[in-house]
This record gives sequence, C-alpha cells and structure tokens, in this order.
Amino acid sequence: MKLISVQSNSGIPKYKQIISSIEKAIEEEKLVKGEKLPSINKVCTAFSLSRDTVLQAYEDLKKRGVIFAVLGKGYYVKSTQIKIKQRVFLLFEELNIFKEDLYNSFLENIGRNVEVDIYFHHFNIQVFEKLIKDSNGNYTKYIIMPTNLVNAEFYIKTLPVNEVYILDQTHSELKQYPAVFQNHKKDIFEALFKGKHKLLNYKILILIFPGYREPIGMREGFENFCNDFSFENEIITEFSDREIKVGEVYIIPNDRDLVSVIEKAKSQNLKLGSDFGIISYNETPLKKIVESGITTISTDFRAMGKIMAEMILNGQKKQIENKCSLIIRNSL
Repeated sequence: MKLISVQSNSGIPKYKQIISSIEKAIEEEKLVKGEKLPSINKVCTAFSLSRDTVLQAYEDLKKRGVIFAVLGKGYYVKSTQIKIKQRVFLLFEELNIFKEDLYNSFLENIGRNVEVDIYFHHFNIQVFEKLIKDSNGNYTKYIIMPTNLVNAEFYIKTLPVNEVYILDQTHSELKQYPAVFQNHKKDIFEALFKGKHKLLNYKILILIFPGYREPIGMREGFENFCNDFSFENEIITEFSDREIKVGEVYIIPNDRDLVSVIEKAKSQNLKLGSDFGIISYNETPLKKIVESGITTISTDFRAMGKIMAEMILNGQKKQIENKCSLIIRNSL
C-alpha cells in the first residue's frame, strides 16, 4: 500500500505509524483535500492489523480535523493543516466582558498548534444537548461550562470521559472531571467577611438573586455569612422600582441590576457609600471609575483561562479553585 507504511519491529505503536503515514502523504500532496483514504478493511488486510488499531488512527485524525467520515462510504481528507495536534471544543454559556477575558487568555496560552472552536448554549438545555451531541467524536478535548443547567451532567457523560474538562462552575455530579472553577459559596462568604468592618456601618444586606443564571452557591454563601455574623438580610429576585432606604447594602451579581440601583439612587438623591452601599460581582475597568469606584467580588478570569490552557497542554487532571477577591472602593 503506497500511502501507508507499517513496520512490525519499529517500536512505534502501529496506529501512530498509520497517522504519520497519512500526515506525510498529505504533506507531500499525495493526498489532497476531499480525497478518500484507504478503507479500514484494506489497511487491516495489507498489514495484518486489527480493526481497532486502524480505527484508532483514523479517529485520532478525525478528532484533530484532518479527516472526516461519511457514514457507509469511508474517510476523506478534510484539512491539510497537519500541524494541528489538538482540536478543542469550548462551550460557554454566553460571551460577556468577563468571559471574553477568559477566552482571550486561554487562546494566548494554548499555543498555535491547537485549534479552538467556541460555542454558546445561552443557558438553554436543548441548545446545550444539541451542541454536545453534534461535537461528540470531532475533538480531542471538550471544555464545558455547565453553569446551573438541570441534567447537564447527563449529556456531558456521553462524551469521552478522559477528554472532558469543566470550567467556571462544577458540582458533585461532575467531580470525576478535571476542572478550573469558582467556589461561589466560599467566595462570597470570604469576601463579605473581608468587608465585614465596612458592612457594620449599614443596617441590612440585600442580595439581588433572580436565580435563573446565578449559581446557587452564591445565595448559600450569603445566607451563611448573614447567619454566622447576625446581619439582617433580605434576598430579592429583582430590583424593579424598589425604593432604596438609608442603611441598605445591595450585593448585585448582574450589571443590569447595578445600573438600575445607581439610577434609582440618583433619583432619590442618595449618596453611594454613605447613605447606602453596593457590592457588585465581577471586575471590569468601568467599575474602577463609575461613581468614584464600585466595590467588587471577582475571580481572576484571565488566570482561569491560563490555568485551563496549561492543564490541556500538560495533560493534567486536577480540580482547581480559581482565586477570588474583594476589591473595596468608595461604594462601600
């Protein structure tokens, strides 16, 4: 067989010899884009190989995007970019300024020989299911943000177990997978504890928690802090046209609610930081200057992207809590 060469005593696994042969044939333009590869049966017969050996080689090339399969017809050359050794399926819930920082950091650290395709499920379990199903078998690694989607683990478990990584949020059903994640329950508790000396100047802590996209751990950590240190507290699902009272502190995960609270305070002629307080979630450049500075609870999204890239490149299988901090500014 002209395109493929397999030697019995080379010391190199036979499936890797098949991969190298096909890569060389593509590099030398003996195989071009769209051309059909020798069938699995032909390769098996020519070199007395098991079907699994040849299939492993072809599937590896398929995951890297070098070849593709047509059901009932065989395998064909998809790309001549043989230097791409890994293809990463990256599934975010949405793209915002924080996740853009994470994504850019991941790309900067993953290297040029890794191809990354990014998708978004928009907190929709049907979209999540379809994207998982359509991607299965086409990538070397799968990085998933499951957020708080119900039954997300069911679809994640359909993917090759050794190729899955969890990002940003995880839970007990996904403990078998390596992850870089935020511990929201712990993070909000420790952040509020760090700002406790400031919070004592106010009468009540109010968490705006719609509960649709926000991690439940955020609510649990808030409740634990208030109970442990006897802070009067309230949890509301929306701010709407609520009147702000002197002595209130709002903990605000969503930036739209942040804008609503600031606008309402201006209409009531209340002074932020003295009449009432704000703690926002997730650091952005604007929060350094808006209203002379907004206090934030934030993880380091760029660090999260870097750590995940390093885990992929080094083949690490760890669960790593990303660091979180409270940045105190004039809003508290």
